[in-house]
Amino acid sequence: MTKRTSAKYKLDRRMGENIWGRAKSPVNRREYGPGQHGQRRKGKMSDFGLQLRAKQKLKGHYGDLTEKQFRRIFAEAERQRGDTGEQLIGLLERRLDAVVYRAKFVATIFAARQFVNHGHVTVNGQRVNIPSYSVKEGDVIAVRDKSKQLAVVLESVGLAERDVPDYLEADHSKMTATFVRTPGLSDVPYAVVMEPNLVIEYYAQN
Repeated sequence: MTKRTSAKYKLDRRMGENIWGRAKSPVNRREYGPGQHGQRRKGKMSDFGLQLRAKQKLKGHYGDLTEKQFRRIFAEAERQRGDTGEQLIGLLERRLDAVVYRAKFVATIFAARQFVNHGHVTVNGQRVNIPSYSVKEGDVIAVRDKSKQLAVVLESVGLAERDVPDYLEADHSKMTATFVRTPGLSDVPYAVVMEPNLVIEYYAQN
C-alpha cells in the first residue's frame, strides 16, 4: 500500500525508538541505528541534537513529512492563539491521513496516505483524495462503499496493537469515524514520548 514499505522502519532505527509501537519494528531486535556506523552513536547528545531528534521523530510519526510540509504546519501553529506545541499536535492530528490511521481503517500512517490518495475516503459524503486535508470538529470520515471489503481495511480493523483514541468516534460496522474534537498532546496515543517543546526550540534557533 505504500512506496516506503521496505524503508519506513529505518526511521525507527535511526531514532532508536519504536515510534509507531508496531510489533514488527526492528528496534525490538536491534536498538542501534542502521548502517555500518549505527552501533557507534552512543555519545551524549547536544541540545541541538535533542531538538533535531524531537523534530525528526514527530515528523516521521506522521509518515515522514517533508521539511517544507512540516515547517508550513509549524508556521500555522505559531499563528494560532494558545500554546504552540499543543496547536502543532492538533494540526497534525487533523490531517485526513492521520484521522484514517487513528480510526484503524488501515494499519500504518503510510498506508493511510496512499489510501486517501487512491480515493477510498469521503468527508461528509464527499470524496477527498488529499492526505493533508484538514478535518474539522464534527466531520464524518468514511471508507467508500466499494472499498470496505479491501483486505487492508479488514485486517487493520482487527489489529489489537492499538485502540481508537477518544477524540474520534469510530463505527467499524459502517466504516465511519466522527472527528469529535481537536486533541492535545496528552490525548494522542503516541507509542513514544513526543516533545513538541523541543521542536519549538529547534525552529526558534534555525
